[in-house]
Amino acid sequence: MSTEQDPLRFADLGLAEPVMAAVAEVGYETPSPIQAATIPALLAGRDVLGQAQTGTGKTAAFALPLLSRLDLRAGKPQVLVLAPTRELAIQVAEAFQRYANKLPGFHVLPVYGGQSYYPQLQALKRGVHVVVGTPGRVIDHLERGTLDLSELKALVLDEADEMLRMGFIEDVETVLKKVPETRQVALFSATMPTQIRRIAQTYLREPIEVTIAAKTTTATNIRQRYWFVSGMHKLDALTRILEAEPYDAMIVFARTKSATDELAEKLQARGLAAAAINGDVQQAQREKTIQQLKDGKLDILVATDVAARGLDVERLSHVLNYDIPYDTESYVHRIGRTGRAGRSGEAILFVSPREKSMLRAIERATRQPIQEMQLPSVEAVNDVRVTRFLGRISDTMAQDSSSGGDLGFYRELIERYEREHNVPAIEIAAALAKLVQGDTPLLLAPERAREPQAAFAEGREYAQRAQRNGARDERAGRPERSDRAERPERTERPERPERSERPGADTRAPRPKKDMPARSAPEPGMETYRIEVGHRHGVKPGNIVGAIANEADLDSKYIGRIDIHDEHSILDLPEGMPRPLLMHLKKVRVAGQPLRLQKVGDDDGRPPVGGEPSFKPKNFKPRAAGARNAAPGAAKPHRKGPSSRGEGKPPRK
Repeated sequence: MSTEQDPLRFADLGLAEPVMAAVAEVGYETPSPIQAATIPALLAGRDVLGQAQTGTGKTAAFALPLLSRLDLRAGKPQVLVLAPTRELAIQVAEAFQRYANKLPGFHVLPVYGGQSYYPQLQALKRGVHVVVGTPGRVIDHLERGTLDLSELKALVLDEADEMLRMGFIEDVETVLKKVPETRQVALFSATMPTQIRRIAQTYLREPIEVTIAAKTTTATNIRQRYWFVSGMHKLDALTRILEAEPYDAMIVFARTKSATDELAEKLQARGLAAAAINGDVQQAQREKTIQQLKDGKLDILVATDVAARGLDVERLSHVLNYDIPYDTESYVHRIGRTGRAGRSGEAILFVSPREKSMLRAIERATRQPIQEMQLPSVEAVNDVRVTRFLGRISDTMAQDSSSGGDLGFYRELIERYEREHNVPAIEIAAALAKLVQGDTPLLLAPERAREPQAAFAEGREYAQRAQRNGARDERAGRPERSDRAERPERTERPERPERSERPGADTRAPRPKKDMPARSAPEPGMETYRIEVGHRHGVKPGNIVGAIANEADLDSKYIGRIDIHDEHSILDLPEGMPRPLLMHLKKVRVAGQPLRLQKVGDDDGRPPVGGEPSFKPKNFKPRAAGARNAAPGAAKPHRKGPSSRGEGKPPRK
């Protein structure tokens, strides 16, 4: 008799029934290691010190038990989550909302710098149960008296080491000192530097320590690739891959049950042999569908994580992640459906700009790089379609010759039509081919060949977001600078007259220029900009990095040299940033001052700038033109009025 224990299930952890219903709807069955270790401790009211990489499922590890302990009748915040970035705060808030969809009247509010106070204030007045925010904006609300934490039950510090790296750790301690002493604290960090360990020892009470080693690996015989979703619709991209990518059989993973059914129907409508399996499919039907896949009657299986557990089909050559999984372990389980028994396999992942951090987490956890792929070109797809069409003709002729079919009868009909209508046989054959093809065009339209590359599509998303946020510009949809070689050269603009020659110009003598050593040229792929904030305003390099990194959704390591002067500062940014984004950054405030960002060299009437850089972020690596992080939901430009004390400062987002 086997002594092996059954795997732990979410149903065994003691979560509240409404929370368990949401977990089942999402498709979770077996908790990840950090969830199995953390959920019982948090349910019991214990403090937790967790060391785990992003992508191990830690958001569910703290969200599920804390939701189970909520009192929905209370109107004041009971859970506060501190996150280092606006993007992470939004993602965590969305996760809480997803896990609480069976809790009537539940409200979660993300708060972060760069967003107007008004909607946050209105939501806080109405009452929220969970607040997820960046440290600076949380402190702003606490000092304004608009965030009441008197009934707070739990505080979560998510990615504490990242908050330390970005300079927020003092703000974290400020918040810790303002919450009730009876609160429960959960601290999660990928690493445990000395300062994080000190905070844990100071503010956590006899915590349960959970350490999850990053041991997730993937088979080396599986080639992993990703495609950025920007620009083209996922379904169109999937169809193009299915048409041009040589595959035997494929599993396409979607996140929800309804998504599997919908996607399978759309693929069937496009003439592909596809079917869906999910938790709602009866076992008998599931077995029948899998057998059809094994027998070659089906080529594409659209599935959820749970439905594909234990699936082993020899002819599976590809796994395509239509929706990125919530954690790295799910990713490894998914792509493990191919490349079995020593065979090679292919794994493709669709990634949206806001999911880039999850992509990097998967790469770190699996210790394998995932290559960016290019979608098959229109020409490649059309070549495959033509080859397939001609192959149908060859197959029909071969079958007729081997079985003694009735092609002779149809040949006589063609000859008769040719005699009676005096039409060449080739014209008749072309008409019959069109008749067989029907209303569906055989070839993709030529204009679809002009689909922009992923980087240009990202730029378009930047522009669209900036337009929605008030930085409207008629050139919002133009391609990135890396496309410049493909555009005809513009004619030279006539030189502008000197300021003293312009009508109405100020004829006063120009200000004397300070003698400064010349600033060296920016690194390849970078451009130099001037901002109107300097030493006199009390600004520090970290303030500038934090403001631009968060407002532009740009990883801080891609912000180049920073040279701070008395009245202004000079910095290097990636080449080809979209104009609407630059217009938005002009209005961002740092140390209470609008940046008024201007590219050095533009004819703006300012004197030349110079000076050696006084600061350079660690691990600086210039980006290629157009290669930037992008995520939907960029912050709106700051409104006139009192400045947020944290806007533009890393500790005050």
